[in-house]
Amino acid sequence: MRQLLLFFSLFLLVIPAVSAQDTGGDTEAVEQKHLIYFTDKSDTPFSLSNPLQFLSPSAIERRQRQNIPLTPRDLPVNPAYVDGLKALDVTVWYTSRWFNAAVVQCTDEKLQEVEALSYVRGSRVLNRIAVTSGEEKQHLKQETEAPPFTSAAKVSLDSSDYGLAYHQVDMLGADELHAAGYAGEEMTIAVFDAGFPAVNTMEAFSHLFQNNKLKGTFDFVQKQQNVFGADAHGTAVLSTMAAYAPGKMIGTAYAANYLLLRTEDAASEHNIEEINWLLAAEYADSAGADIINSSLGYTTFDSPSTSYTYDDLDGNTALASKAADFAAATGILVVASAGNDGSRAWRYISAPADADSVLAVGAVDSLGIKAAFSSFGPTADGQVKPDVVALGQRAYVLTRGGAVVQANGTSFAAPIMAGFVASLWQANYSKTNMQMIQLLRQIGSRAATPDDSIGYGIPNYASVLTALPQLPLQGKAYISNPVKDEPIILALSQDWWRQGVEVQVLDATGKQVYRQSIRSAREEQPLNLQPQQLKAGLYLCRLRSGSRVITLRFVKL
Repeated sequence: MRQLLLFFSLFLLVIPAVSAQDTGGDTEAVEQKHLIYFTDKSDTPFSLSNPLQFLSPSAIERRQRQNIPLTPRDLPVNPAYVDGLKALDVTVWYTSRWFNAAVVQCTDEKLQEVEALSYVRGSRVLNRIAVTSGEEKQHLKQETEAPPFTSAAKVSLDSSDYGLAYHQVDMLGADELHAAGYAGEEMTIAVFDAGFPAVNTMEAFSHLFQNNKLKGTFDFVQKQQNVFGADAHGTAVLSTMAAYAPGKMIGTAYAANYLLLRTEDAASEHNIEEINWLLAAEYADSAGADIINSSLGYTTFDSPSTSYTYDDLDGNTALASKAADFAAATGILVVASAGNDGSRAWRYISAPADADSVLAVGAVDSLGIKAAFSSFGPTADGQVKPDVVALGQRAYVLTRGGAVVQANGTSFAAPIMAGFVASLWQANYSKTNMQMIQLLRQIGSRAATPDDSIGYGIPNYASVLTALPQLPLQGKAYISNPVKDEPIILALSQDWWRQGVEVQVLDATGKQVYRQSIRSAREEQPLNLQPQQLKAGLYLCRLRSGSRVITLRFVKL
């Protein structure tokens, strides 16, 4: 973790905050934060021929694997420009490689001096008066010692090991990926959120510490490495991907590496949080992250910040959307929640989900029906959004107290999907981030008829049989769908029958309702299960043949 943080520390300037009270109450002297854009990167001491000055080896490897060249945008800002800001007695908080900019805190009077500098192109107010909250800092104080690790990850997992979270994993076929040996191993997911309290003390996350899976942390709100406090939203989000507590809850990418980055101040909503998002994305890039999960969205801000209009949601206007596209340009696959405004006056997706290089994730219920709150597309420039959907209505998450509870929001559909993406990408490592997004659309349940409600639908690993023939699950498998009162027919290619097939039918909650062993059969095999025994709803048909596992879905009408 220290090595990864070192690459970022070159460009992270941690300066004590100046509170509004320090100005003596003079409103004209209040110091606000601004984004200062520089004109160029001329005469910088950094060079594209020596990227190890500002990127980790894994970040360079990610680019090389996807044939992505380094560009001047990757270079840090010119340190001389930063020194020039400091010479004006201006507080510099952070610098941004991609925006070629600096976040400063100063009075309006000082801002005029800054804007007069020959290398300053312009500025943008971030409308965030910096205050140091002693109460929050005390809240952030946590035990830093990792909890004891009780067991190693199993080679083989049963549906019961996933606990109540089984259906949200199985809906995507992530459990089949796990059975095939792909659980996100060696993939790195950067999680942007509002805090991660108790992650460092909960047994479900102990494997991250004991197996060196936690590769870095930083709080961009409080400017410190400790992220194990503040809002528990991030803990719940992380649990859907990273939890490993057999019998209680297992996430969609429990074997992945993680970066935990706090970008969101849950107490307010201002443009500064979009800049925090940008800075976290640059951190994730330099540390070698493969995936960003952002269960955050921006449309409406607190006064005096200016809110976005629908026309601004064109993928190129919002600060966070620009940052997300820049992250994608480095080979990172950005997963963003679509938003929870589907049943409100503002019904559309939020930034950065509107970015064209981002995988926007909407929410469905356990039957695969769109959640009413899940935001609609399209974007202002006509993109189909969301791209895909996952369980987000009554999804299972962990609380900071370790309880498994149900929660609603695209905030949870996105990380469930991000973990699935990590496991699937591990299985097909040679693909680029954009090829993976295209694959996810291709294997969606609505791939042929995408819409602005659920996009390309629910992607499922079983559909990879035809999309990625080199993966372990080969051969055709079909089941009657939908089912009324006629016999349920299971159709399998001959290679499935070599070791016989175990058939298990589960309801939408993961409860087994039928089991059958078939030792030999013709290509089409009627099941002994009588449809009259089933209530109306979604069912899962799990097939095992030797080491191969696949899950098919059908609906009883």
